[in-house]
Amino acid sequence: MVLKDKVAIVLGASAEAGSGWAVAKRFAAEGAKVVVAARRAEPLKKLAAEIDGAWITCDVAKEDEVKALVDFAMEKYGRIDVACNAAGLPMGGTITNAPMADVREAMEVDYFGCVYFVRYVAEAMKQDGTGGSIILFSSMTATHMLESVYPYACAKAAADCLVVYAAAEYGPFGIKVNSILPGPIRSEMSTPLWQVEGMEHAWNKDVPLGRLGLPEDFADACLWLAGPSFVTGLNLQVSGGNQIFRFPRLTERPALDGYDPTNAA
Repeated sequence: MVLKDKVAIVLGASAEAGSGWAVAKRFAAEGAKVVVAARRAEPLKKLAAEIDGAWITCDVAKEDEVKALVDFAMEKYGRIDVACNAAGLPMGGTITNAPMADVREAMEVDYFGCVYFVRYVAEAMKQDGTGGSIILFSSMTATHMLESVYPYACAKAAADCLVVYAAAEYGPFGIKVNSILPGPIRSEMSTPLWQVEGMEHAWNKDVPLGRLGLPEDFADACLWLAGPSFVTGLNLQVSGGNQIFRFPRLTERPALDGYDPTNAA
């Protein structure tokens, strides 16, 4: 088992059948003791019971709560070997129409939350002295333009830059820092989109592997980065090859009232 006797944190793990949930279950199946965290307590209790782990509520946008999460894991298990931040806030809008409050909120969750997470986890890993692996969830929108998701995409791009700087800073301590960039996703949140006639084809036509990504695909990528891989500072595209091409333009997708493309990527 890749993570036998390791301790892992997974933040953003309250959506059943979501990516954070899948990562937590994969880590546990590979032998890790897992602390799951998110804002909602009830789903966390269920997940922790399923994987024989521990749980704590945490809002990634609040620095004191992120620190409390790390402190909780250290007090309970005495070390942190792997930490994955799958929390995120899809936020749509254009430069012209997005309220600045939305832009700031996207940055608080999708960028500053990552800063808090990396900083406090890395400091805890340095105390142990045996290194570790930190993994952030980014998005293909950080590198490939998707119309009307500018606040979300820019915050994710900032977090990917953070990965590079953090990898350089913490590498001498044996701490790896990487991110994964999912492409189009089939999840509980996005399921209504794919039920619209023609929508899935529009998004799949430029995916060489021919299908939407699944939470389990992202869990596989996180497990590889969590293990003994000689990799740090990587923004890993996990999109079935979609990054070779592009996202569909608005005019190439079926119309949908109230459609929020951030639910897809």
